[in-house]
Amino acid sequence: MPIYEFKCNQCQNSFETLVLGAETASCPSCQGKDLTKLLSQCGFVSNLSGQDNSGQNAPSSSSFSSSCGSCSAASCSSCTSG
Repeated sequence: MPIYEFKCNQCQNSFETLVLGAETASCPSCQGKDLTKLLSQCGFVSNLSGQDNSGQNAPSSSSFSSSCGSCSAASCSSCTSG
């Protein structure tokens, strides 16, 4: 669902709203259309962040097999493998 966070430039109200297709959002407080779209935080946690959803430590990237000795890529231009 395309839910966006906005701040109204007229009344300084911050709000979230569902915006579909070519719809234009308006401030629920003053009905103003002069809005700034805010950068919202993600609503999920990546398993590569160090913990899984149960709070336990996830495997580190060093535990995954890699043919490159200097980075986690399978091959790269800075090493001779691949």
